Amino acid sequence: MIGELPRSVNVNGTEYVVRTDFRDILKIVVAFNDPELEDNEKVYVCLFVFYEDFDAIPKSDYEAAFKAALRFIDNGVDPDTDEEGAKKSPRVMDWEQDEAIMFPAINKVAGCETRSAEYIHWWTFMGYYMEISEGVFSNVLSIRLKKAKGKKLEKWELEFWNSNKGICALKEKLSEEEQAEKDRLNALLG
Repeated sequence: MIGELPRSVNVNGTEYVVRTDFRDILKIVVAFNDPELEDNEKVYVCLFVFYEDFDAIPKSDYEAAFKAALRFIDNGVDPDTDEEGAKKSPRVMDWEQDEAIMFPAINKVAGCETRSAEYIHWWTFMGYYMEISEGVFSNVLSIRLKKAKGKKLEKWELEFWNSNKGICALKEKLSEEEQAEKDRLNALLG
C-alpha cells in the first residue's frame, strides 16, 4: 500500500518481522564496512540484527533472507536489478566517520534530534538523509565527490578542504593486519 512503512519482509513465501529502526540498520551498515569481519560474518550480523526471530529462518532460506534485508536497506530496491556493468559511484561518505556532521544535517531536515527519538523507521531516516541540502555535510560530500572524479575545486572549496582535512578526507579502514603491515613499511621508509 502506498505510504505504508514495511515492518516485515517476505522470504520465499514466509513473512518475517524485522527491526526497522534506523539504529539497527546502521549497526548492519557498520558491520558491512568493518575490515575485521569476513563476508560470511557480515551476512550473519545482518541476518541476526535485521530479523527479530532469526532462529525461525531455515538455513536454506538464508540467501533469500539476506537479499530481502539488502532490498529493505536499499529502500525497496532489489539488489538483483542493478544494471550489469553500471559504473560504481565513488565512495564519498562514511557513516561512522561522518556521524558528527551528518546528524546535525539530518536533524535540520527532521526538525528534531533524531538520535534521541524513541523510534524512526529506516526509510523515514533515509528520506531525511536524501533531503539534506546546504550545510557542512553537503559541502564535504560535494568536495569529496569532485576530488574523487578528478574535478578542479573552486577557491573556497580548496580553502575549506585545507582548513578541515580532519572532516573532509575519508579515512581508509584497515584491518589490524593491514595496519600493522602499513606501519612496518612506514617504519622502514623512515
